[in-house]
Amino acid sequence: MIPQDHALRQFFHDVVADCYGEHVSINDREVTTYVADLLTDFCISERLYPVRDAAGRPVREVGEMLLASDPVHGTASSFDVEREIRKHIGDYALFCTGMYPESVHKWRENENANLYDMIRAGKESYYIVSKFDLFEYAIEAPLFGRLAETFESCMYGLNQVRTELERRLPGSLPSHGVPKFLM
Repeated sequence: MIPQDHALRQFFHDVVADCYGEHVSINDREVTTYVADLLTDFCISERLYPVRDAAGRPVREVGEMLLASDPVHGTASSFDVEREIRKHIGDYALFCTGMYPESVHKWRENENANLYDMIRAGKESYYIVSKFDLFEYAIEAPLFGRLAETFESCMYGLNQVRTELERRLPGSLPSHGVPKFLM
C-alpha cells in the first residue's frame, strides 16, 4: 500500500480535486478523496484483481466478479465479502470507464457486453454497498450512495484527470490503445 503521505497520493488528490471541480462541478471532498485514493491504490497492479476464483487465480472479468459477489449462489462466504467484492466492482468499473474507456471492449470475453454494461455494474455495485449502512459500514454508506448517483460524472471527471495527466506527464499514459495490465 502506498503511504498516506506519499507524494503520488498527494499528486492524485490535487489533480482529481481540480478536474472534478472544474469539469463536472463535483466539489465533494469525500468523493474526490476516494477517487484519488483509488487511483493511488490501483498503481499497484495486484489491487486491480483482488477477487480470486476457487483455484486462487485472479478474476479479471466483471461478470465473474458479479457471480463471486453473490453470497447465496456465488462464492462470497458472507455479506461482508459480498460488500467487499461489490465495492471492488464499483471501483474497477469507475477506473476502467473513466481512465481507459477504449479498453472496456478488450477485457471481456462476452461480445455482448459493452461500456453501458460496465457502467451499470459499477453504479449497481456502489448502490448495493451504500445499502450496507449498519454497524461499521454506517459512516461510509452515504459516500457510496453519492458515487452511485454521480457515477457518470465521476467517470467523466476521471477522463479529464487522464487528459490532465497526459498534459502534465507526457509519455506516462498511453494516448491510445489498451494498457497491458488491462488485457
